[in-house]
Amino acid sequence: MDNSFQRKDSVSNAHVGREFELRAQSFFATRGIQLKSNYKIGISIEGHKKKDHAFDLGCDEQKILVECKSHRWTTGNNVPSAKMTVWNEAMYYFYLAPRNYRKIMFVLHDCNKRGKSLASYYLDTYRHLIPSDVEFWEYYEQKSTATQIKANHQV
Repeated sequence: MDNSFQRKDSVSNAHVGREFELRAQSFFATRGIQLKSNYKIGISIEGHKKKDHAFDLGCDEQKILVECKSHRWTTGNNVPSAKMTVWNEAMYYFYLAPRNYRKIMFVLHDCNKRGKSLASYYLDTYRHLIPSDVEFWEYYEQKSTATQIKANHQV
C-alpha cells in the first residue's frame, strides 16, 4: 500500500506528533514551565458560548498555550501546503483563546535545500494570519534545544 504521506522511518504520523509534544514538554520543563498534555480551555468568537478546545500543551498557573508541529518540507523540497493549512488553523485557535494566555507555536526546525526553515517560510508567507500575541519557537532535534524566532508583540 502506498503511504506517501507517512513520515519516513516512523510508525505513524500520530506517533511522530506525540513524540514531538513530549520533546516540547521536556524543553519547557528545563525552563521551569510544567505543561500538561491535551490542555483544554474554552474558546469562542465575540463572547458567544465557549466550547472547549484541546491545545497540545498548556498550563493553568502560568497561563500558557502551546501548539506543536513537527512538519518538514516535502522530499522534493516543496512547501507542504496541507500542513500550512493546519498551521493556519492553529493561528485561528490562538486568536480565539483568552487574551491573558501566553501563546506559543513550537515547531521543528527543518530547512529546504536553500537553507530556509519551514517556520521562516510560514512567517514570511502567512504573517497576515498570525495573531500578534503568538510566539514562534523552532526546535533543533540534534541539539534538543529551541530558539524563539518570533516574539509576542502584544501591547
